[in-house]
Amino acid sequence: QVQLVESGGGLVQTGDSLRLSCVVSDLPFSRFDMGWFRQSPGQEREFVAAITRDGKRTYYEDSVKGRFTISRENAKNTVYLQMNFLKSEDTAVYHCAVRTFGPLTTTTGYDYWGQGTQVTVSL
Repeated sequence: QVQLVESGGGLVQTGDSLRLSCVVSDLPFSRFDMGWFRQSPGQEREFVAAITRDGKRTYYEDSVKGRFTISRENAKNTVYLQMNFLKSEDTAVYHCAVRTFGPLTTTTGYDYWGQGTQVTVSL
């Protein structure tokens, strides 16, 4: 059974940094594009960043461009999200996901999801 386990969330202040990790098991990790999404209470899950299977191309939601960086280590079945200059509006549960078929920047393209890690940015 495919499993995705996120870690690295926490409570930080505005301007701080966090690095999220997501370890994937029971899947040929290097064959799949990966994405990060986030969801705030009462809001729909939204795209944050994605990376192709070879790590050569990355994509970002406009509000995180220049602040967040997605990367991966295929040898470790792990995808990362480095988040710098955090803002209060970044507060959400962050989920990693495996893209199987469909759009790279919407939830419909992803079939396997982690439980998420909470990121809270205080003013």
